[in-house]
Amino acid sequence: MTDEDQPQAGRFAGREHRFAVRVYFEDTDLSGVVYHANYLRYMERARSDMLRLAGIDQRATHESGGGAYAVADLAIRYRAPARLDDALIVVSRVMRVRAASTVIHHTVRRGSHVLAEAEVTVALVAPSGRPTRQPAAWTDIYQRLIWQGTNS
Repeated sequence: MTDEDQPQAGRFAGREHRFAVRVYFEDTDLSGVVYHANYLRYMERARSDMLRLAGIDQRATHESGGGAYAVADLAIRYRAPARLDDALIVVSRVMRVRAASTVIHHTVRRGSHVLAEAEVTVALVAPSGRPTRQPAAWTDIYQRLIWQGTNS
C-alpha cells in the first residue's frame, strides 16, 4: 500500500491535535443537519488518531490483555449545526491526566465558527471491568501534551 492509499491522519500543532472531517449525507438527519450523536463520532475519530500519532498503541494494549479505554464522563454543548459537505476540524487538547484516566477537550469547528464542544474523560478499564492504571509511558506522553492555554 502506498502513502497515497493510507487513511487521512490528523496532525499536531504544538500541543493540540487537529483532525479534518467532511460531512457526508449519512451524517445528517431529516432536516439536513448533522445528527447530534455524530459529533461524538467525529470526536472519537480525532481522539483515536491523536493517541495513535502520540505513540499510544491502544490496540496492542487491548490485545495483550492490558485493557481498553471507556468513556467515563462526557459533557457536550452544541452551538451551531453542521450541514452536508461542510469541511470541519476537530481540535483536541489533553486537559488533565490521572492514574487511570485522561480528560480531553474537543472543539468541532467550521472555519472560525465553533459548532460543538465537549469534555471527555476516558478511563483505562481492565478486562475485569475495573479501572486500571495507564501505562507510565502513556502518562508521560499525556503530561507532555497537557494544554497550557485557554480553550477558545
